[in-house]
Amino acid sequence: MCGIGGMLGQPDQTVLSRMIKLMHHRGPDGNGVFNDDNCGLAHTRLAILDIVGSPQPLHGPGKVAVVNGELYNHLDLKDNMYNYTTQGDSEVVLSLHDGKGSASDHAKWISKLDGMFAFAIWSNGQLILARDAMGIKPLMRTIVGNSLLFASEAKALRAHEEYIPVIDNLAMKARIAWEYPLDGTTLFQDVHQVRPGTVEVWELVDGKPMMTSVSRFEIQNVEPALNWNDPKGLLESFTLSVSDRLMADVPVGIVLSGGLDSSLVCAVAREAAQIAEQPVPACWTVAESEDNPDWLAAENVASSLDLKHHQHILEADTFHSKLPDLAWHGEDLDVTVLFFQPLFEKMSQSVTVGLCGQGADELHAGYPRYRDLPKHSQIISERLSELDCDLNNLQGESWWSNSHSPDLHTKSLTDFLQFELDHGQLSNFQLRLVDRHSMAHGLEVRVPFLGSRHRKASNKLPMDWRLPDSGEEKAALRAAAQLTSLPKEIVSRPKLPAGRATSPKMIDSLLEELSPYVEKIANRHLGLERALIKQPEIAIGMGLFEAMHILDAGRSKRAGTVVDMLEELD
Repeated sequence: MCGIGGMLGQPDQTVLSRMIKLMHHRGPDGNGVFNDDNCGLAHTRLAILDIVGSPQPLHGPGKVAVVNGELYNHLDLKDNMYNYTTQGDSEVVLSLHDGKGSASDHAKWISKLDGMFAFAIWSNGQLILARDAMGIKPLMRTIVGNSLLFASEAKALRAHEEYIPVIDNLAMKARIAWEYPLDGTTLFQDVHQVRPGTVEVWELVDGKPMMTSVSRFEIQNVEPALNWNDPKGLLESFTLSVSDRLMADVPVGIVLSGGLDSSLVCAVAREAAQIAEQPVPACWTVAESEDNPDWLAAENVASSLDLKHHQHILEADTFHSKLPDLAWHGEDLDVTVLFFQPLFEKMSQSVTVGLCGQGADELHAGYPRYRDLPKHSQIISERLSELDCDLNNLQGESWWSNSHSPDLHTKSLTDFLQFELDHGQLSNFQLRLVDRHSMAHGLEVRVPFLGSRHRKASNKLPMDWRLPDSGEEKAALRAAAQLTSLPKEIVSRPKLPAGRATSPKMIDSLLEELSPYVEKIANRHLGLERALIKQPEIAIGMGLFEAMHILDAGRSKRAGTVVDMLEELD
């Protein structure tokens, strides 16, 4: 829906305007700034509901807010006593806000919101920062001098001339070992994420920003029931989640990879559209060739469900021309998921909202690593040893647990699914990918598997309905899918890694071509060399991350191909 940013303490309208410029891709339909003597808010808008009538910042009696995301139950929450000035969903945040209080006070009304969101409210000397329960929408912050800076993306913090991005070495080591950033880390030193399902209250104390209280308003719990046999109920929970996410005054589409998860979105799309009284969405697929298994599976799904299907073959130079964009927008080490950029670019030419299948593998135990947790623990332990990294006795606000040693969290599938829900597999990897690379093209992508109804139903599934000792993974979800019109071969299709499944030859060719840079990049980073050489795609990602975000303080997006970027490294 947008990008938000702001400052508590010594607000500067020039800095706020630069924040908007650095996040213009998130909201090309409008922007606005508010500031008084103590606080400033910035907003850049992607118009989805009440297209003309809901500019931000939003103003209410004695308060002002900037909101990013969608609140699917906003009509149910509207208060007849509040004087609404828009027809959009975001203003319900101001109507629910009930004055000055502690974070636990604010958690009570924030817990009523059903959706994906990040917002900031300035009222009665308090800055309230909140982020949705799953961390679908981003929100991060840092302190520069006597100012708290916050924004939807780390690059926007560079609007302040005194902020210089520096790599957080411990966060980077944890990222390389675990394959995603952990907890509240961002790979940038002293830049912290607001925790999913959390509200923070900040105030100026003796002229300096200080977090005066913090509270969780929703915590995810994996609580498997002893018995279960309700595929119909599980499917219904998902269909209603898809229906909620069709809420829009603009066209909506579906990301279709041909895997079970995105195919299930397509399978319920017609019924969901009828419930929502919205048009049936079309779907979009990209792949490196017409004989690619994902391409063929997606064709099968779309034709069997009689859905309009847009298909696009990746161009030969896609990786060279688009990979710097991936590094700039992703703010991480991504390489193998490059297909996201051309996919979302194509979708944005026709629709403003997309639906995707992210979140299903975390809820339903779909990843191959879940089948052999001791092996996965050993791999991570070996990487930590190569990095000379100890993830015990962790301290600081970016760490939500004092230990992330793999042997502590891989004792059972229940423990490990809970760990991944709590510590970043979704919020810092899958959901970050979806948010950054869709919003890079002014496209908002929604994740129906993480709707409140479906995730509550999924959290109660017994482990043998997620990952049976024999048979296919995601057993409960496949049982639900069997109740739809999906072809049987799609319902039983095994999990494949998204990036490599979509463009395996292009990825392998690129990594082979760029292999001479791997050792050069590894040798630039003391203590990371052995791990980077063993993971060449991570090494290339590291080089691009440094070129796009660290060189010249990353104040503007650099131009050129992937080779141009890597050649700039000394």
